[in-house]
Amino acid sequence: MNQTMHTAATLVVALGGAAVAALFHVPAGALIGALLAVAAAGAFGLKARVPMLARDMAFLLIGLSLGAGIDASVVARLPEWSLSLGGLVLSLVSTMAVSVWLLRRLYGLDHETAVLASAPGTMSNVIALASEGRGDVTTVMVLQLIRLVLLVTCVPPVAALIGVPEAAGLTPHAVMPLWAVALLIAVGLPMGRWLAALKVPTACLMTGLFLSATLHALGAMNGSAAPWLVFGAFSITGAVIGTRLNAIRLRDVLRLFSAGLVVVGTVSVVSLLFALGTRALTGLPLGEILVAFAPGGVEAMAAIGLALGYDPAYVAAHHFARIVILVGLVPLFLGRKSAVS
Repeated sequence: MNQTMHTAATLVVALGGAAVAALFHVPAGALIGALLAVAAAGAFGLKARVPMLARDMAFLLIGLSLGAGIDASVVARLPEWSLSLGGLVLSLVSTMAVSVWLLRRLYGLDHETAVLASAPGTMSNVIALASEGRGDVTTVMVLQLIRLVLLVTCVPPVAALIGVPEAAGLTPHAVMPLWAVALLIAVGLPMGRWLAALKVPTACLMTGLFLSATLHALGAMNGSAAPWLVFGAFSITGAVIGTRLNAIRLRDVLRLFSAGLVVVGTVSVVSLLFALGTRALTGLPLGEILVAFAPGGVEAMAAIGLALGYDPAYVAAHHFARIVILVGLVPLFLGRKSAVS
């Protein structure tokens, strides 16, 4: 079977898994269903493959849909979110510190591997750092994937139990015309890929978010991408995670699974405590804060927030802040070995 057939089979499996999950009303079903279906198919021999172009377009579409919830009123709301953004900073620092301590003290990892395995988001960038000789790349990749899969599958049902908005859905506003989506993709895709080449984290998602938010804030555009496009973007994002699972060896997963489970469980509790504190101070919906604070990948957590119908401006602001914070936080942790020894 050639690469085209592998790609076609992967996308069919992903869409089938997404459709089944959506049929049973699984929270963020397209993302979770596609992930589990592709991972299962890979375990049974499918050489799962998602082209980089499809991945980048999916991330771009998620960014465009997040940006649809941003208008001129968002600037006035930023002071309202200041406590929440401050809580996010404290949550990120605390979860990284706890995770690094656990991985070093309980599992004997070296400092750089522990830091890169603990960074809660921008997984591609920390794996790239590990590939350049900072820590053990296999351990970093496996622990990051365990974290991502556990959080992607657990956060949506937990958030749904807490309560989602009555108007939950994929499109908070009118549907953007297809020609407008095509134009934004034509502009945003090369821009996002150029930024990715410059090592900008989650470049395509952030490009879509910036373009859409700017045009909506200026009143030049109204609406989100059509639900079927967003559904496809979620499905491809889930498939991307599923293919990453297929790239690691079972023995590495078994060797590191207990470490991943302990760390994810511990940092999730820490994140929840900060989310509860932020809820008490701000009165914002707990589920919304939880998705913003959850120590998972930026693309996946942003997609979950969008799929569950939370305020896209709030979700976008916090995940943009998460990227900015992590850009400075990871090098700071890497450079402070003695402080955590």
